[in-house]
Amino acid sequence: MKTRYFIKSILLSTVIMFCGCKKVLEEKPYTAFTTDYFKTPEGIQSAINSVYSGMRYDYGPIGAVLLANMGTDEWTFGDQGNSGQTLELGTYQIPATNGSILTPWNRNYSNINLCNAILKFAPQVSMSDAARNVIMAEARYLRAHYYLLLVQNFGAVPVDLGSGDLTFTDVPYLGFNRLPFNDILKKDYQAMIEDLTYASQNLPVTRPVAAFKLSQSAALHLLSKVYLFRAYSDVKESGDFNKAYTTAMELINNKAKYGTDLLPEYSQIHKQGNDYNKEILYSVERLPLNNANNEVPSPGTEFANKANLSNNLFNANYQNAVTVGGVSLIDDRPLQYGRPLRQLAPTPYVFNTVFADKVNDSRFDGTFRVMWRVATLRTGADLDAFKTKLAGVGFAIGDTAIYLAPTDARASQLKAAGKKYKVLGPSEYWSNQNKTNQLYPNLKKYDDSVRNNFQDVSGRPFIVAKLSEVYLLAAEAALQDGHPADAVPLINALRERAAFRTGLSASELATRKAAMLITQSQITLDFILNERTRELCGESLRWPDLAMRKKLVERVKLYNPDGAPNVKDFHNLRPIPQDQINSVVDPLGDPNRNKYQNPGYY
Repeated sequence: MKTRYFIKSILLSTVIMFCGCKKVLEEKPYTAFTTDYFKTPEGIQSAINSVYSGMRYDYGPIGAVLLANMGTDEWTFGDQGNSGQTLELGTYQIPATNGSILTPWNRNYSNINLCNAILKFAPQVSMSDAARNVIMAEARYLRAHYYLLLVQNFGAVPVDLGSGDLTFTDVPYLGFNRLPFNDILKKDYQAMIEDLTYASQNLPVTRPVAAFKLSQSAALHLLSKVYLFRAYSDVKESGDFNKAYTTAMELINNKAKYGTDLLPEYSQIHKQGNDYNKEILYSVERLPLNNANNEVPSPGTEFANKANLSNNLFNANYQNAVTVGGVSLIDDRPLQYGRPLRQLAPTPYVFNTVFADKVNDSRFDGTFRVMWRVATLRTGADLDAFKTKLAGVGFAIGDTAIYLAPTDARASQLKAAGKKYKVLGPSEYWSNQNKTNQLYPNLKKYDDSVRNNFQDVSGRPFIVAKLSEVYLLAAEAALQDGHPADAVPLINALRERAAFRTGLSASELATRKAAMLITQSQITLDFILNERTRELCGESLRWPDLAMRKKLVERVKLYNPDGAPNVKDFHNLRPIPQDQINSVVDPLGDPNRNKYQNPGYY
């Protein structure tokens, strides 16, 4: 690894401090210090806060969102994503110079090395044992999390950054310790499991009510996932599925102890203003309208670094999409609808098949926007003039402007009824095979109407772990461990919750719950993957979901016509960035650097 880069990141980067009851971020740069700083209470706390902050690179920026979602059975590229890194990922023509793969590669190792420093120096800090144990547990969780983000993309990655396995290094090193692949992958998994086991025992039992500091629930969630992923890998161990199941069930069976629970209504999980609800185990913290503390100095133009673009990347082109009598019903970019960047669009498989039941199952409506109402950014006299123009063509602020009907038949009925707003059926939604309309079901989980400007990125926390996924991990582990009957109540708990909508009568709710129940005969891995889409669509999980389970090629070929022609088995891993390959100095002088690259990319 290029350790010169790592040490610069650690010693010269802005150090993030947490203070106050809301854990508000304050920037306090330290321009010169030695590793002795880590031996002080202030230094060790600054280090752990910096590692927390580093997660912002992995959750929210365009590269991170594309890497985790693009080119799956869920997501393809929109009309503004038909070039560069987006197109490369979406069509599986991925060079080792792709920009998105640099997001975890260039950012995670410095944070892993900083975690190594914390674990090395924390025992020397004058502080209470309780406080020290928490900091060390946070460092071990975060180190495991950074490693998982690398492993799920690249496979085997070095645990030795130049000074030994899981050891802080502060010397230049140009080796690349990832050979033999399976030996190193085995070390990767063992390190993650040991770190998360420690974290699950030493983190606070519950997280704070209004902040996303780590807790045991987040550690149990990730530990269960790591066991599950290892069970599908080339270094699997007997008992992995069972350990994934028992770890997940520890959290599910003791929700009160760990301070978590499923919310009664699916649509409330991602609702703006409800960001700290009990179902969320861990989010990467950001603060509304606080761009400086979110480390985004130019929120209207920033597309990389730590900018949370999730509120803009999935948006369809609603702007000027419908005109009545010469009046465009939405001719600017209202804050509630976001910036229509059109980088990611759902595949027809998502809205036609996975979410086929849009009546009994509320999760489609809780996930996607299919209706845009007349809205504007105008104020004062400009607003009054716009209202007058609208009235002249029979519309008012708040009236329906665009509606994406659930079926072509319903769209035809509305059109025949003479509706003046724009109506499209599923066959008319935008796709790369049908580009007439730049409209499609619009992911709304990341909506952010509390921004200073209509171009701005989001100031909301980015959800990383939810209790509902723990139910899905436990169900999948039960299936693969040979006791699928235990998966049924776990899946049904989520499906019964999904039947709930505000305003239903008791009898209506009972009927819908009954329609949502499944039986053991329906429990297969493909069913669970579909259930993961219904529960977790767009949450930066899908690409690793498929790749780690070796289901990527099969499902892309079946359900993503843009990715199908080129996707091959070697695409279950990303290429190691070419700059990294070019920089390697082989310890034995072997000039063949391709041996360090993942197969298929040289």
